[in-house]
Amino acid sequence: MWAYALGVVLVAIGILVSVYIHEAGHLVTAKMFGMKATRFFFGFGPTLWSFQKGETEYGIKALPFGGFCKILGMTPEEEDEMSEKDKPRSFIRFPAWKRTVVLVAGSLTHFVLAFVFLWVAILIWGITIQVPPAQTAAVVDHPAKCVVLGNETDSTGNPRPCKAGDPASPAAAAGLKSGDRVTSINSIQTPTYAAFQQALRKSPADGKTAVPLTYVRDGKTIITTVKLLTGQRRPLTASPNSKALVGTPVIGLYADLSRTTHYGPIDGAGKAAQLTGTIFAGTFGAIAQVPEKIPNLLGSLVGGHRDVNGPVSVVGVSRLGGESLENQGPAGGFLILTILASLNVFIGVFNLVPLLPMDGGHVIVAWFQRTRSWFALRRGRPDPGPVDYAKLLPLTYAVALVLVVFGVLTVAADIVNPIQIFQ
Repeated sequence: MWAYALGVVLVAIGILVSVYIHEAGHLVTAKMFGMKATRFFFGFGPTLWSFQKGETEYGIKALPFGGFCKILGMTPEEEDEMSEKDKPRSFIRFPAWKRTVVLVAGSLTHFVLAFVFLWVAILIWGITIQVPPAQTAAVVDHPAKCVVLGNETDSTGNPRPCKAGDPASPAAAAGLKSGDRVTSINSIQTPTYAAFQQALRKSPADGKTAVPLTYVRDGKTIITTVKLLTGQRRPLTASPNSKALVGTPVIGLYADLSRTTHYGPIDGAGKAAQLTGTIFAGTFGAIAQVPEKIPNLLGSLVGGHRDVNGPVSVVGVSRLGGESLENQGPAGGFLILTILASLNVFIGVFNLVPLLPMDGGHVIVAWFQRTRSWFALRRGRPDPGPVDYAKLLPLTYAVALVLVVFGVLTVAADIVNPIQIFQ
């Protein structure tokens, strides 16, 4: 319980810090160019504590849901309320490239944070890669809670979550635990996981016959029996895309087909940069697939199967952090940092979508204004001046409404039918 709570808190803090540093990116670059930033707060709502340093008020507000940086003159309407002394420092009066730097600085901090999270994770835990079954021992990662006999899978190709009516895992019933190395089953030696798979398929599986099984735990050899079940699985020789299923003895365990490589600070930085780039590239595809994921999200609210690759809110991400520590112990920290890295890349990329009220929308407006002024100058016409944000308010409100509704749906789904990665 304490591990779960700690994981939730760590992810929540990571998210809040990420958002806060995002706003710090705006503040630092705005001050660097001479724009006037009057407020920089952690949270929203009533002010709990603040102090004035120079022309900027720094503080903490009651609702810890992010933060904000107030830069004067973001729109012509805001500039009209500024004093004549401050108007030369209005945001909209600066060149488009400087406004762009200030606007994208927030997203850039997310990409840097993603790199840092991954770098720290690699330095502490290393990188784990999958090893072919013929090249690793038959080591138990963890026993399943149940056996899905019909080979029903989730969107990742793994067995779907357990539900009522699924038989209990024979491996769990036999007492197998994480780290156990199976050395024989049905009196057949299993020096590798591939050999274990082959031996398993030669064993009786009527749910009644006690099949002998030998495993090593903490250096001690233990002999027990297991009552295998028959499920529908693909033949070992089937191609990856094959849908053919045959009756197969099943034991209900997940194997440890992984190998961990550790890196030093320099090599780890290179690996972290590589992984950040991979996540960055994959994020575009994930954003493009969001609309097609909505039906599954709605279905999950009424008991439908939740897509593990579907949208998730900060509530769901925090829960995954809790489950990581609860199920994996300290090793779950690697998944927590990876989750935070992926979330930061997603926020950074999504924030650059060219629609208001995202920063990407403000960037498009800035360069539209710059291009329009350039064409007017080429034609000998007066500069049309700043874009009238009032005309863009309907679109801005529409996008904001969609984001709010989508956010409420994901939070609701993460409460009533959360994503489960540990079975």
